[in-house]
Amino acid sequence: MIKPNRSYAPVRIYRKIIAFIKRKWIKRILITIASLIISFLVLDALFPLKVSINYSQIIVADDGTVLHAFLNNKQKWRMYTELNEITPSLHKAFINKEDKYFYYHYGINPFAILRAAFNNIIRGRKTSGASTITMQVVRLLYPEERTYFNKMKEMFRAMQLEHHYTKDEILQMYLNLAPYGGNIEGVKAASLLYFGRLPNFLSLAQIATLTVIPNRPTSLKVGEINNVAIVKERNKWLKTFEKEKIFPKKTIEDALTEPFDFKRMEAPKMAPHYAYRLSAMYPNKAIIHTRLKKSFQDKLEHITSEYSQHLRYRGVYNSAVIIVDNKTHGVVAYVGSPNYDDKDHSGEVDGVMAIRSPGSTLKPLVYALAMDKGLLTPKSIIADVPTNFDGYNPENFNSKFNGNVMVEKALAYSLNMPAVKTLNKIGLPSLVDKLKIAGFKQIAKDEKKLGLSTVLGGCGVRLDEMAGLYCTFANGGIYSPLKWVKEDTSNYKQVLVSDGADFMITYILTQLTRPDLPNNSESSIHIPKIAWKTGTSYGRRDAWSIGYNKKYTIATWVGNFNGQGVPELTGAEMATPLLFDIFNSLDYNSDNDWFTVPKSVDFRLVCNESGLIPNEFCENSVIDYYLPGVSSTQQCEHMKEIYVSPDEKISYCVSCLPDVGYKKKLYPNYEPDLVSFYESEGIKYTHIPPHNPRCDRIFTDKPPVITSLVDNKEYLVEKADPQLQLSCNADNDVKMVYWYINNRFYKSSRANEKIFFTPMTGKIKISCSDDKGQNKDINIKVGYY
Repeated sequence: MIKPNRSYAPVRIYRKIIAFIKRKWIKRILITIASLIISFLVLDALFPLKVSINYSQIIVADDGTVLHAFLNNKQKWRMYTELNEITPSLHKAFINKEDKYFYYHYGINPFAILRAAFNNIIRGRKTSGASTITMQVVRLLYPEERTYFNKMKEMFRAMQLEHHYTKDEILQMYLNLAPYGGNIEGVKAASLLYFGRLPNFLSLAQIATLTVIPNRPTSLKVGEINNVAIVKERNKWLKTFEKEKIFPKKTIEDALTEPFDFKRMEAPKMAPHYAYRLSAMYPNKAIIHTRLKKSFQDKLEHITSEYSQHLRYRGVYNSAVIIVDNKTHGVVAYVGSPNYDDKDHSGEVDGVMAIRSPGSTLKPLVYALAMDKGLLTPKSIIADVPTNFDGYNPENFNSKFNGNVMVEKALAYSLNMPAVKTLNKIGLPSLVDKLKIAGFKQIAKDEKKLGLSTVLGGCGVRLDEMAGLYCTFANGGIYSPLKWVKEDTSNYKQVLVSDGADFMITYILTQLTRPDLPNNSESSIHIPKIAWKTGTSYGRRDAWSIGYNKKYTIATWVGNFNGQGVPELTGAEMATPLLFDIFNSLDYNSDNDWFTVPKSVDFRLVCNESGLIPNEFCENSVIDYYLPGVSSTQQCEHMKEIYVSPDEKISYCVSCLPDVGYKKKLYPNYEPDLVSFYESEGIKYTHIPPHNPRCDRIFTDKPPVITSLVDNKEYLVEKADPQLQLSCNADNDVKMVYWYINNRFYKSSRANEKIFFTPMTGKIKISCSDDKGQNKDINIKVGYY
C-alpha cells in the first residue's frame, strides 16, 4: 500500500488561500485595508508627529528625594514621571478609570465611539465620550477647538502615537500631561504639590484622587473648599474598583476611610545654590539624578546656618562648604551661602563657585612637588629668613622669621618664606601645570600673570577646585574630577603627585602641634582625626580650612561676598571650627581607618640640624620618611672643619696654612642669608675667625649677595631726599665688606651692616667686595619724582 505524500499538504493550503483571496469582495477589502495603511504611512511622512513636552526640571538626591524643582518655560509645574514610578496600583487605577481596552486598540476604540454616538443621539446631548488615553494625550499635546474636523485630526494623531510609541510610553505621556488644576500638570507634580511625596509612594486613596481630578481639574482642584467634592468623587470610583475587583476589598475599605485634608504645598526648594548650578550644567535634562545625600545636606545646612549666626556679630556674613566622597569623588553636600534669601548680604551668591584668594592652602601641593623632585623630606631644613626674590620680599603672617626650620614645621605652621623658597626651587610652571591638570580654570586663564606669590594666595581659585585638590591628597595623589550626577561613570585619573609624597604631606597635615588650631580647641571641642590646612588671604578677606580623612574631603570658606576684610578673620579662628563641627557630625570616629605607609616610602636617620644623612660630626639624629631612589642622599654639612690659630683669632685656608702653629676646629656652616638674619636680630652664633689678612688667594665660591637692590631694575626715589640702602649677605667668616659706586670706592662696613647712599639719576653700577677678595656687581637705573 502506497502512503500519501504529506509534502503536498502545504501546497494545497496555499492554493486554497490564493483562491479565497481571488474572490472579489475579499480582494476589495484587502485592497481597501492596504490603501488605508499606505495612505496612513504617506500622511505620517507628510505630517510627522512632533512630541515636544517641556518639563519642569527637578534636582533629585541620591535616594530619589526631590531637592529642588523649577517651573518650565510656560510657568507650569510639569514634572517627568519615570516608568519605575508608575506602580502597579497607579497603572491599574488609571487604565480602569480612563481606558479599560487601552492595550487592545490602536489609539481609537471603535466600540466606544459607537456607544458614545448611540447614547448621545438617544438622549439628545453629549452624555459620554469615546476618547482613549491615546486620544487624550493627543489633545493635551495639540490643544485645539473641539470640532468634528479637529476630532478627525485627533484620531489620526492617536494612530500616529500608537505607530511610533509603545503602550507604556503613551500611558507615561498621559500621566505626565494630565491637568490637575492651576498650573499643575502630571501625576508627579500633583503628587509632590498635593501630597508631598513621589508617585511610587502614594496610597490607594491618593491614587484614586489623582485619577478623578483630570476630568474636572477646575471644580476638583485640591484645597479646603473643594476637598469634600474630591472625596465624594474619589469614593465613588473606589467603590467601582471594588465592584470590578480591581483591588482587594480590605485595601478599598482602608482607602474609603482615609481622611483627605490636603492643600497645595510649595515646590521643593532645598539646596538652592547646588540646584541652580546643576540646572546650568544640564539645562536640557528633565530630571537630574545627583550624588547629593539628603541627610548630609540637611546636617550641613543646619550646622552652617547655626555657625553663621555667631559670625554675624563679628562682621562676617557669608560662608560656603562642599563635601566630597573620597571613594567616588561625588559631591555629597553643598552649601553656597548660609541663607539664600539674605538679600542684604548677597545670599544668592554661590560661594562654592566664587573666585577667591586661597591664602596658604596651595602650600601642601608645592611641598609635595618638591618631595617628588628629591629636594625635600619632612625633616629637611629650610631657612625662614628675609629673602629678596627679584624685588619680591614676602613676609610671614606675623611679620617674624624663625631661622632654620624643618619642612614639617614650615608647612604645619604655614610659614610663608619657606613656601616661596620651595616654589622658587621647583619652578612656578611646575605648580601651574599641576593646577591646570586639577581643573583650576582661573589659574589656567591667568597663567602668564602669576608669580611666586601664587603659593601665598596671589591667584584666584574656587572652593570646589580646592576640594578636588585635597580629595587628590586623600586618594594617594591621584586626581579625578568631581562627580555631580549618577550617570557620570567616567574613570579619568591623573597622577598629580606620587603616593609617597602624598603620604608625607598627609603625615604633616595630621599633626596637632600647630598654631592654626582654634583657641582652646583642645579642651572645648573634639578634634577629629583629619589632615587639614588653613588659609587666610591678604587683607583678611578670606578664611579657609580644608580637611580630609579616608572617607570625606570637606572644604570650608568664611568671609564676606563684598570683599570686606575683618581683623579677626583667619582660617584658624573662623573656618576651622566650622570644619571640625562638620567632621564631628558626619564622621565622628574616623580614627578606625587611616592612611597607611605606601611601599614607595621608607624611613631613615637624618641629622637633626640639617635633615641630611648624618656625618661623623652629627650628634643628634631623628627618624625621617623619604623616597628611596628619589630623595637626596647628600651627607650633612652643617659643620665644617676650619684651620685656626692657637688663639682662634685667625682662620687659614690651604694656601696660607703655616707649617706649624695652627689647629683644626669645627664651626657651624651657616649660609650667608642665615648669618645676616642672626646679625639683624641680634642672635648670638659662633663666628668663624677672620681669614688670614696676609693670604693672597682669590676666593670665588661664596661672594657676597647684594640684597637691598635688584640687578637690572629701575628705582624711583624722592628728589627731596634721594636715599637707597646698601646691604648684603656674606659668608660666616667675612667681617668687612667694601662698597663701590660706578667703580669708585664709597664706604666700608661690617658684613651685615645696612648703609645708605645718595644716587644720581641714570644708570649706576654697584659693587660689593668682601675681605676675602670676592666681589658681586649689579646695575640699576635711578629716577627722581
